[in-house]
Amino acid sequence: MSTGLVFDDRFLLHDTGPGHPERPARLRAIGDRLRKAGLCDRMTRIEAKPADLKWVRRLHDADHIDRLREACAAGESIIDTADCPVCATTFNVALLAAGGAIEAADAVMRDVVDNAFAALRPPGHHAERRSAMGFCFLGNVAIAADYLTQQHKLERVAIVDFDVHHGNGTQHLLEERRDVMFISIHEHPDYLWPGSGYEHEDGIGQGRGFTLNVPMMPPAGDAEYRAVFESRVLPVLDGFKPQFIILSAGFDAAAPDPLAHMRVTPAGFEWLTRALRDVALRRCDGRLLSCLEGGYDLDSLADCVEAHVRVLME
Repeated sequence: MSTGLVFDDRFLLHDTGPGHPERPARLRAIGDRLRKAGLCDRMTRIEAKPADLKWVRRLHDADHIDRLREACAAGESIIDTADCPVCATTFNVALLAAGGAIEAADAVMRDVVDNAFAALRPPGHHAERRSAMGFCFLGNVAIAADYLTQQHKLERVAIVDFDVHHGNGTQHLLEERRDVMFISIHEHPDYLWPGSGYEHEDGIGQGRGFTLNVPMMPPAGDAEYRAVFESRVLPVLDGFKPQFIILSAGFDAAAPDPLAHMRVTPAGFEWLTRALRDVALRRCDGRLLSCLEGGYDLDSLADCVEAHVRVLME
């Protein structure tokens, strides 16, 4: 398989300050590991470009976009919540992350690569229509999915979010639609922030039935994840017959991660990546884009991303 890579040092310019879990060192750990493993040289580099605001405005209110831009320009230190620190460069880096997802999706659609891994920062799946939340400012994956339906006229795009935290932003941005299926597997909201992602949340209006939430009881590990993937996630994904699959690839369900209570190993992430890739091969000619979300223990993050990328490259 030909696998693309979005990795840009400009993502490091989003400075979250000392002690923040979503720190530039996360990307450095990933980059160092992919280079040390000899994987970077075997991947096709995809240049990240800032997202055109017309795509961002389709999902986020203009007021939110303007407030984020103005907060960064004014030198403010946070926006909306204390866990969303900003600096002078945050707005531009957030646009670059959303644009990186779009560029990677384009590269897959143009057959430049078979699939791609986008090491994006800041992450995006908690960003709401009108506010930043949970380290996230713009919905990278949701924007890329919407872009595929508009620019490439796809009728069925699937998002699978395996970050340990529920992808509330992605869900809320897309839950009234039938052309994007959102599947999230995450630690049960009774035990972990953000407290959403219950099974009864299955879409709104015409989008009813196109959201699937699979909350997991802690401390679930490889066996439990595999069981629910085989019984629930993969059948629903396969039945949707996606024309493109996007992964919100969070690796914070790993055992050493400090922000959750799960026990998934690199081998577990390898298995679920292969299972999702096989659906892409069967249903949409392998078209798959993986976008980085969480993962906050540096060694564990590097181990899991390496295992994930190796499967994409098989």
